Amino acid sequence: MPQLGLLPRRAWATLLSQLLRPPRAVCIREAGCHGQVAEAVLTAQLKSDQEKPNFIVKIPKGTRDHSPQQIVVREKILDMVVSCFKRHGAKGLDTPAFELKEMLTEKCGENFGLIYDLKDQGGELLSLRYDLTVPFARYLAMNKLKKMKRYQVGKVWRRESPTIAQGRYREFCQCDFDIAGQFDPMIPDAECLKIICEILSGLQLGDFLIKVNDRRIIDGIFAVCGVPESKFRAICASMDKLDKMSWKDVRHEMVAKKGLAPEVADQIGDYVKCHGGISLVEQMFQDPRLSQNKQALEGLTDLKLLFEYLTLFGISEKISFDLSLARGLDYYTGVIYEAVLLQTAAKAGEESLNVGSVAAGGRYDELVAMFDPKGHKVPCVGLSIGVERIFYIMEQKMKASGEKVRTTETQVFVATPQKNFLQERLKLIAELWDSGIKAEMLYKNNPKLLTQLHYCENMGIPLVVIIGEQEQKEGVIKLRSVPSREEVAIKRENLVAEIQKRLSES
Repeated sequence: MPQLGLLPRRAWATLLSQLLRPPRAVCIREAGCHGQVAEAVLTAQLKSDQEKPNFIVKIPKGTRDHSPQQIVVREKILDMVVSCFKRHGAKGLDTPAFELKEMLTEKCGENFGLIYDLKDQGGELLSLRYDLTVPFARYLAMNKLKKMKRYQVGKVWRRESPTIAQGRYREFCQCDFDIAGQFDPMIPDAECLKIICEILSGLQLGDFLIKVNDRRIIDGIFAVCGVPESKFRAICASMDKLDKMSWKDVRHEMVAKKGLAPEVADQIGDYVKCHGGISLVEQMFQDPRLSQNKQALEGLTDLKLLFEYLTLFGISEKISFDLSLARGLDYYTGVIYEAVLLQTAAKAGEESLNVGSVAAGGRYDELVAMFDPKGHKVPCVGLSIGVERIFYIMEQKMKASGEKVRTTETQVFVATPQKNFLQERLKLIAELWDSGIKAEMLYKNNPKLLTQLHYCENMGIPLVVIIGEQEQKEGVIKLRSVPSREEVAIKRENLVAEIQKRLSES
């Protein structure tokens, strides 16, 4: 008897048809069983297909596609941000999109539930990165680095409820700048605030304010108000919601959900309503309760020094000492800050833009030690630019103004007015590409000249080179300015030099 695997194709077909044939009374019991099983399987598959709902093509909640026009705007934002980071001496760094889960969860506090977990991959529990700060701290510890000034641009993921109208997504891009190392107090911190001012001023988003506080002052307030130390981080997480919720709602959360005594919450409320400049720092030094707390005094002393440096940088008027600022992440240890755009009266037909903070950061002196086997500390301070929110603002402004965005950088279009000039066009465009000139042509053998010129006008291409029978005989190429529609004949050997000259002058 031959082996099953060696049966000829026709025999397999016969066997399969017998198995799928409905059972008959004359069939033996075994054959009937085979047929019933096969029929049941087919019936189940058909039923499953019938019950399957219509497939909806969509993107996941809290994400978005970016059109070519939007990419141009985003690239301008990123170019300006990164150029500022480089101007301040930062080196580029890139880290994986996912990390070991234990690396990310240790210092996320109440944000633990916002982390995207991945399935077990080869024995490793992984999660998508929540921010770029924790991976940077892990990188420093792994490579035993004690000093580094770095920038990083990359996507991060947070499993929270998105608010698209405010530029809040589950997947979004962050631009981080950090200074790691042991330095004299507040010099790196002041530079971070200076960088935020430079970027927001350069992007021309409107008037802005940077709120500044210190986690040591917050802990000092909690201590003198009577918050149990075990509740410090939980109450801080509630306080961090003051930019989205009223004090009444935050107080309710502290008392009803986190078990804080109402009188303690009321004392915290007296502090969080305070904001001002260096004069408020001086006032807090005189506070009878806060001045008796060691942590709070350390924070106030550093803030006083920080304001001195900010005055020298010429940005102190952009800074507000705001006791309501908390920053919910657990890894902050000292100065914290958050930049917000100041609301201006909307013009007729425009809606008021309220997107929350557009940049934030602070000092985290103990995070690197978590990843170091020997617990060596590397003091760090940094900032993060909220690209998505900035992009949303610029996008809305462009819509309101009707500004058009050019989606390509093509400098020259290669055209012809006659048939059978594909080979000449290909040779000419290759010459332009090899010279570093950005060039295009239509992918047709015999395109109409009017079609080619309309394409250039629609795409904003500034120059057209035209080759035809007459130009070929005379050894020249016509160079046409799209905006002015003026044409000049250029010797073929001088064409590249002439184009480069015109582009450099434009």
